[in-house]
Amino acid sequence: ACNRKYFGEAIGLYFAWMGVYTRMLVPPSVLGLAVFIYGILTVDTNVPSQETCNDSLNFTMCPLCDAVCDYWKLSSVCSLTRASYLFDNGATTLFAIFMSLWAAFFLEHWKRRQMCLKHAWDLISLEDEEMGVTFSAVFGVILYRITMLSIWSMDPDPKAKSSVRMTVTTTAIIINLLVVLILDEIYGAIAVWLTELEIPKTEVEFEERLILKSFLLKSMNTFAPVFYVAFFKGRFAGPPGDYVYLFGHFRMEECAPPGCLIELCIQLSMIMLGKQLIQNNVFEIVIPYVYTHMHVRHQHSKTKRPKQQWQKDFSLDPFEGLSPEYMEMIIQYGFVTIFVASFPLAPLFALLNNVIEIRLDAAKFTTEIRRPDAMRRKDIGIWFNLLSGISKFSVITNAFVISFTSDFIPRTLYQYMYSPTGSMEGFTEHSLSYFNVSNFQPGSSPSPTLFTEVKICRYKDYRDPPWSIQPYSFSKEIKLQQSYRLAEGENDCPLTEMTINSFECHSTTI
Repeated sequence: ACNRKYFGEAIGLYFAWMGVYTRMLVPPSVLGLAVFIYGILTVDTNVPSQETCNDSLNFTMCPLCDAVCDYWKLSSVCSLTRASYLFDNGATTLFAIFMSLWAAFFLEHWKRRQMCLKHAWDLISLEDEEMGVTFSAVFGVILYRITMLSIWSMDPDPKAKSSVRMTVTTTAIIINLLVVLILDEIYGAIAVWLTELEIPKTEVEFEERLILKSFLLKSMNTFAPVFYVAFFKGRFAGPPGDYVYLFGHFRMEECAPPGCLIELCIQLSMIMLGKQLIQNNVFEIVIPYVYTHMHVRHQHSKTKRPKQQWQKDFSLDPFEGLSPEYMEMIIQYGFVTIFVASFPLAPLFALLNNVIEIRLDAAKFTTEIRRPDAMRRKDIGIWFNLLSGISKFSVITNAFVISFTSDFIPRTLYQYMYSPTGSMEGFTEHSLSYFNVSNFQPGSSPSPTLFTEVKICRYKDYRDPPWSIQPYSFSKEIKLQQSYRLAEGENDCPLTEMTINSFECHSTTI
């Protein structure tokens, strides 16, 4: 209420929405932390992790690149497999379903809260005032990963080789983050330019068109590398001896034996934290604060007469609207909902950020910028439509992450259809295909190699062995997996969307 009286209804609604959103993040934060703790407590009893870390099984894996990369032992990715289980365990699927229902409940809860505020602030009869008025970067990072993986794999040090994949992944994500931050500023200017070309008739129409263009450009910029890791990486690499090459030279990169989910988790966490810490705090708080105080000190050095308070206030930065504040929260909401199946700690990170963000925004509005003109708004406008679209889109993405990116379907099928004991024992052996090293294309086999007398190497896929009638063709199991994956995605989406629609219908009848 104080925000509304001092700044007007538009800013009052923003702080009210931030308060509701932050409070609603508490349940998924607690549950996501519980999922993570469950993974920590049960990782030592996870059979696939134990089998991967067991040196006695002695799985010799096929090289990660042509010629310069050597064979390697599966046990070298032991720590990566254990880390992957922390986010890809049985509780993750239930948490993803919960988050889809949570998103629907959050939207309906805000609609009711907004209606209460409209009644209390006398906004029900208010009418809108009319007044005169990113893919080449992702591709470049992919080439970087392919090239650096080949170069660093040439290191003769076994310890360096064991960490090469994690090193390449981490550095590539940092480059991605820097590209995202730079392109965000460029896309913001492009959105303004495109909107001005349309010459909207009203201020509200101009703002909504600008918001929509900015959201589409910035969300594509932010989530393009994430979508690549989640749904494209490793799916077109091909088997050993028949790899797929980019431009005839660059071999398509593969996922690690534990799968791409752990890389997706690292990508999400670093981009989310990087945007919140660097873009939302440094760009919006620290830099304007330093600039304002340097400007005030410079002006003060010119005159000996002390300035009046209104002169000090006028020297502050002008208010540039609520769009940047809403935009960072909408993008954050996308991190919390769209890929939460691969990163259950996202709600917790968002909650911690928002607790600080609310106080920083309050300090910025009262001390770092000029007092905005009071604006009356009856709701948060197009931002609610964007929230609703993200919530429905998250149902699809989480269903596909569980079905296609995680090992949930292969593990379940193995345990209940292929395991002789009805347990996960032997799953690691079962998920690795055989390759006869004599079938390598000329010039692609490791040379030199530290592994002598290797006749068979293993790789992560479900293909027939070299001694079968049709060697290296897809096995019957992979076809069964694909049918179950599609069925899982098709069943999850209508169920959650039906729940969302029932929330909406119930709220409209009330």
